[in-house]
Amino acid sequence: MNLPAGHPLRVLHAPEVVGGHAPTLARAERAAGLRSVSVSLYGDRYGYGCDEVIWRPGSSRMCREAARWRLFSRALREFDVIHLNFGLSILSWGTLFTGRARLGLVDRLAVRMAPHLDLLDLPALSRRGKLIAITFQGDDARQGDYCLEHFEISVAREAAPGYYSPWSDRRKRERIVRFDRYADLVYALNPDLLHVLPERARFLPYCNVDLDEWHPVEQSQANGRRPVVVHAPSDRRAKGTAAVLAAVERLREAGVDFEFRLIEGMTRPEARRLYEDADLVIDQLLVGWYGGFAVEAMALGKPVIAYIRKEDLRLVDASLAAALPIIAAEPRDLASVLAEWVGPRRAELRQVGRASRAYVETWHDARKIAATLKQDYEHAWSAKHNPAQAVPA
Repeated sequence: MNLPAGHPLRVLHAPEVVGGHAPTLARAERAAGLRSVSVSLYGDRYGYGCDEVIWRPGSSRMCREAARWRLFSRALREFDVIHLNFGLSILSWGTLFTGRARLGLVDRLAVRMAPHLDLLDLPALSRRGKLIAITFQGDDARQGDYCLEHFEISVAREAAPGYYSPWSDRRKRERIVRFDRYADLVYALNPDLLHVLPERARFLPYCNVDLDEWHPVEQSQANGRRPVVVHAPSDRRAKGTAAVLAAVERLREAGVDFEFRLIEGMTRPEARRLYEDADLVIDQLLVGWYGGFAVEAMALGKPVIAYIRKEDLRLVDASLAAALPIIAAEPRDLASVLAEWVGPRRAELRQVGRASRAYVETWHDARKIAATLKQDYEHAWSAKHNPAQAVPA
């Protein structure tokens, strides 16, 4: 399948908008000259936005399934690159039923049929010559049994019963094997995922902020302003919020003077206004890496505290690891780290915040990430369709 000269690749990002990664990437890819579109099956609650939402609110299961198959038909007819995300394909079955206490009859049947019918669109897309990319983003690949065996600190040790299970771990491994068979490109947004993904998988930084829209906001430390500390968990157990609340209470009892704000249940624009007023941000404490929330905070010039698993740093670019401005803390020492930075080291927060903004400009600029992916797509396309002309990346 040869593209006409000057024909830009047509890229479909689907079927999720987790963390705003795919919509931001699609916009940046369009600016880079690709014909990219982000499509979500059911949108999102935080207001990340995407180009299209397929399922209408209140629509029946039959209508939703019909809409999903229409999207698959469009993928076959209208696009060259199908960039899937969150470990899902357009026709995924039994979509990560992890953590759901009760399933209806149809759902239970879907779970039983999932190993046989899941990801059926992948071979069809491959046969039609589509370039398939997959980005794993977190618990779509993360497995409880692996985490418990290899990591002292992990989400698996704090997750609700049933969040990880032998069944969900097995299903994730099966999905990964199937994606490895059909995907031309495999990416991971978190370094720990590379332990369980194919060796050819590559780390990809979060692409969830447009730096032309997210500007640094520095807070004055004059006039006796109390330092403002912010924590905004999307899932309290996964983010280690219990440890955060315990550390805050411990410091309050010790008389440490600061203001703490727990931000939950807000849209992204609403939450952003509160982020802008922060002096220090606490991100996640169990995953071993920072999340999309931390990228937003650093784009605003805010220092961020998170747990960084040191042994995973070898899995990312050495220059990125060396420049990492995250203030490292574990759940057990968060109180002492927090006390240090709202107390004797408070004057250094502005410097760390500026380094954080510079880090985001270097490693999380959507334009740079889009340029890298454009190069990946074009090279993989040539290798797939014109192997004699392909040049090693």
